Amino acid sequence: MSTAVIAEGIEGIRALVGTTLGPTEWLEVTQQRVDLFADATDDHQWIHVDVERARRESPYKNTIAHGYLTLSLVPHFMPQLLEVTGFAMGINYGTDRVRFPAPVPVGSRLRGSLVIDQVDEIRGGIQMLVTITIDIEGSDKPACVAVLVLRNYG
Repeated sequence: MSTAVIAEGIEGIRALVGTTLGPTEWLEVTQQRVDLFADATDDHQWIHVDVERARRESPYKNTIAHGYLTLSLVPHFMPQLLEVTGFAMGINYGTDRVRFPAPVPVGSRLRGSLVIDQVDEIRGGIQMLVTITIDIEGSDKPACVAVLVLRNYG
């Protein structure tokens, strides 16, 4: 597992603005993970869950992960990339932009990297804009690029 960069307080985070952190270790996307995500979200579209039909009819010749499943892996990758200290708590405040440039065929391996784009002081803490990129092993295009809004308080 890759070692997270530790940023102490606002100055530690500011010192990292513009620096690429990562990549993380690879994570395989299995059909079981895709099926569990389909069950959790009630998104059972055949391109995700019907292996035989996907082999016959999909342009990918395989089932593919949901885009939102790929995005939901951010909490898996983040602790491998960045540890923020000096605050009582951190929250996910939302996303400014999310794109899924390439499909993720089941059996693919993914890894993440991130860049802290901006740090602003807010009442009681800080707000960061962070771009996380989730790459697919062997692909020229990433699976997901997302600008996250993160806050740390106290």
